[in-house]
Amino acid sequence: PGKRLDSGQLSATGINVGDTVLYGKYGATEVKVDGVDYLILRAEDVLAVLEG
Repeated sequence: PGKRLDSGQLSATGINVGDTVLYGKYGATEVKVDGVDYLILRAEDVLAVLEG
């Protein structure tokens, strides 16, 4: 969703389904849910977004 602002609202990340996200080597946490691998990272750790 994005970062929570002081007003309590969420800011948009500018990242959409199908986009390729570039992030630093240690910027993500790997998790597995129901046999599916996911990467979780903060919007601040995104270096670039390549639109899909």
